[in-house]
Amino acid sequence: MVRLSSYAALLSGLASSMAAGIPSRRAMVVHEQRNLPAHFANSGTPSPDTPINLKIALTASDMAGLEERFWDVSTPGNALYGQHLSFEETKVFAGPTPDTVSAVTAWLNENGINNITTTGAFDDWLAFTIPISTANSLFDADYQTFTEVGGSTQLTRTLAYSLPADLQQHINLIHPSTDFVRKFQSPKFRASVPGSSLNNNTARALGAPTSCNSVVTPACLQDLYGIPTTPATQTSNILGVSGFIDQWPQTADLKTFLGGLRPDIASTTTFTLQTLDGGSDPQAARDAGIEANLDIQYTVGVATKVPVTFISVGENNQDGIDGFLDIMNNINAQTAPPHVLTTSYGFDEPDLTSAMANQLCNAYMTSGTRGVSILFASGDGGVSGSQSQSCSTFIPTFPSGCPFLTSVGATQDVTETAASFSSGGFSAIFARPSYQTTPVATYLTALGNTNAGKFSTTGRAFPDVSAQGVDVEIVDGGETGTVDGTSCASPIFASVIALINDRLVAAGKSPLGFLNPFLYANPSAFFDITTGNNPGCNTNGFPARAGWDPVTGLGTPNFASLLAAAGA
Repeated sequence: MVRLSSYAALLSGLASSMAAGIPSRRAMVVHEQRNLPAHFANSGTPSPDTPINLKIALTASDMAGLEERFWDVSTPGNALYGQHLSFEETKVFAGPTPDTVSAVTAWLNENGINNITTTGAFDDWLAFTIPISTANSLFDADYQTFTEVGGSTQLTRTLAYSLPADLQQHINLIHPSTDFVRKFQSPKFRASVPGSSLNNNTARALGAPTSCNSVVTPACLQDLYGIPTTPATQTSNILGVSGFIDQWPQTADLKTFLGGLRPDIASTTTFTLQTLDGGSDPQAARDAGIEANLDIQYTVGVATKVPVTFISVGENNQDGIDGFLDIMNNINAQTAPPHVLTTSYGFDEPDLTSAMANQLCNAYMTSGTRGVSILFASGDGGVSGSQSQSCSTFIPTFPSGCPFLTSVGATQDVTETAASFSSGGFSAIFARPSYQTTPVATYLTALGNTNAGKFSTTGRAFPDVSAQGVDVEIVDGGETGTVDGTSCASPIFASVIALINDRLVAAGKSPLGFLNPFLYANPSAFFDITTGNNPGCNTNGFPARAGWDPVTGLGTPNFASLLAAAGA
């Protein structure tokens, strides 16, 4: 970021450059453009002198080569399976070439922009601050202020921008520009009535799993999925939990939760904290975060003794997408990144342009080459997106539509039926990957003409898997209650993978890394969910059926079968 003194110097420099005559303008071509999303309205034109912090994403030297290596290390049976790359090896592919850096920097310098900072995991972003009037002139843009209709989000964005034709090959995107991302929503907390399972641990433990129809606990998950309570042993096998929007887990709540539901580990188990973008974790009851407490309690409390790190991403992010890109830049820059990362937040896919969606998706792919399993909750709006909303065509969610991560839907009850809110469908940006060609084709054939024209029949299908997501018991602010959402399911499934990774690492093997080729090659390692649907957009949504479906994916995890398939 440019300091005020530097900013003043920049304005002076720009004036001098114009007086001297800036080099002749290059031929420009439109790089991105879009219509204004319905959930935002133009709320005014900012002052021309208003500074705007911009970042240019530079193209990688060999992203195609990196993707080829990604599939090699992620596909069972490949000679390179499990041979994940180091940071240095990854940077050879993901970093920009010297020619790219010099070409873009020279163009900025030509236009009086000299105070440039290099950022990103692989030095692949150029950051600078200029007046909005200069940004509009430089990029043939029209930056305006937009406010979310009925919401709190306010953004400075443009509906289109251009780049010099000779630089398009060197630039992926300019940010902020054309993305309109709304603030996340947290799950709703329902206070428990007296006699909840937290206060009746003996009765629950001695009862049949049918007690889990009303309250889901770690013991329910152990019964349902065969998850062991055997302590993990490998300190290098870190399970990361993403935290956003000032959602903070409380150690006091975790202690109460473990004391009632996992007393065997209550006195010796906690989590560690990592912060970026001004993130923190204040420990006061008023600061309790439902989502953060849920995510920590169902990783620490399910993945017995696996080291868990809560990554608190603050509000000082400059990626314009609530820190989603910043956390991946941070992880991809680590020498030893976590083996698993679970995230219980997401967007509607149309909120992002294809350029930003691809930028993020490639960041997830990059982490996969490093051996990181990326898991995301699929969303809670059925076929209407991340949250229930009015729509005429189905709204896919993001990042679940990215083919380089594992999307997790939700189920409910002991007999396991699809949770009606479980988001699922087909991406309108990303094509269907080969690992899901056959099961998705089988599903679409059985679906026939149902919901024809409301979704892309060729897009990447999601979710991939599922887990319990209704009436999940947590402790929040000292109070016991239950929550619903695919945000329950993602940390649960991530815990299963972390426990399998512990066995693999203990045996001298590599962690699973990107999961999907392995998961789709072993459909019998799941409990198939064949009932329920995910309504939305004035339809019944998609029905669950035998095999993969866009409500519950391949199904819920059978720990013993997945462990055997992994060769642990």
